[in-house]
Amino acid sequence: MNQSDWSALDARLLQLLVAVLETGSITAAAQRLGVTQSAVSHQLDKLRAIVGDPLFVKSGRGIVATARAEELGSQARALLRQLQQFAQSGEFDPGRWRTTLTIAANDFQRDLLLPALAARLRQRAPGVALRIIPSAVPQLDMLRSDDCQLVISPRPPEGSDIVQKRLFEDSYRVFYDAAVRAAPLTQADYLAADHATVVYEPRRSLDLDQHLSAKGIHRRFALMVPSFGALPAFVRGTALLATAPGLLARYTLQGLASCPPPVPCPRMPMYLIWHVRYQQDAAHRWLRGQMEAVVAPALAGTAA
Repeated sequence: MNQSDWSALDARLLQLLVAVLETGSITAAAQRLGVTQSAVSHQLDKLRAIVGDPLFVKSGRGIVATARAEELGSQARALLRQLQQFAQSGEFDPGRWRTTLTIAANDFQRDLLLPALAARLRQRAPGVALRIIPSAVPQLDMLRSDDCQLVISPRPPEGSDIVQKRLFEDSYRVFYDAAVRAAPLTQADYLAADHATVVYEPRRSLDLDQHLSAKGIHRRFALMVPSFGALPAFVRGTALLATAPGLLARYTLQGLASCPPPVPCPRMPMYLIWHVRYQQDAAHRWLRGQMEAVVAPALAGTAA
């Protein structure tokens, strides 16, 4: 980038970069921004000239971001948030908020809480687009690099710049196919069975599995899948047992029978997690409030 090019940068170019990165498509970015494809291509050429990088290159029938584009994307998101904060005066008005919010959650938290949050945002902040990414085992860099603005997880990453708040807690239940087998009522029945569980990449087991193993309760895992959503297809029609959060009975594991575990299991807490940079941000405080507002109705099985 030469000495004079940087002055041509503006919020629209930053929004353009983020839109193409997140959609992976010139066409989809144009639709998100409400402009033509030719306008996106023209502005992208302008941004390429400013930063001295191709940013996106052809790959098959689509495009992929360069390493430089990914790096600049994180900076662009941060700059756009600073510009939003600069422009805000007085009370925060969610109706005038224009942004893309990224929340990291696994399939359990996603299905339980985020449809209600999305509905609230469409009603109260229609200019906000909600992007949901898998959390797996949350990493500090997800929040530090602003890849996401909120994480929902039972495992808050450790860091002095990370803030967390407990949303709720759940109890574990043992799920099984009642057409194939009876409920495991004793520890002996439970330990004699084949089990299915979730193992997140790279090979991180559930907290419950680690807890039971540490207590000397060793189960025989015949199946390990990457998410809770994969369990029903493998448990149905088999004698497998899956010990999982009880609230999954409402969505992901609906239709399977369940019973309390015949072994001592801890409660499972669930946290809302964010970076300290957003602690006093008016828009983010409002967002956290909306998130907290959907929890009680979700636990009660009613509309938020």
